[in-house]
Amino acid sequence: MNPHPSPPEQLVSKVKAGPGGAMTDEVGVITGDLTIATRLLPDGHAGIAIQYTDADEWYTLTGSLVPAPPQSLATLHEEILERVRHGGGAEAPR
Repeated sequence: MNPHPSPPEQLVSKVKAGPGGAMTDEVGVITGDLTIATRLLPDGHAGIAIQYTDADEWYTLTGSLVPAPPQSLATLHEEILERVRHGGGAEAPR
């Protein structure tokens, strides 16, 4: 048995939000240069956090805690990046 379990899978990317930005639970819409982290959680869901690039605060992308996709976390992460690039108050896929 491994005494040091591997950390949860997480993908992090920088993206420029399209017009209308991305919607967060905590502060509403954020725009500009953003960083998105998509993390696989132990319960089989994926959590999506978003921040202004190089800021300290992370926010929850509205609609976050989605079922982890059967194909891969990378597929979900790419979909989220595309949504944020498009803007319009982007939220996590439902």
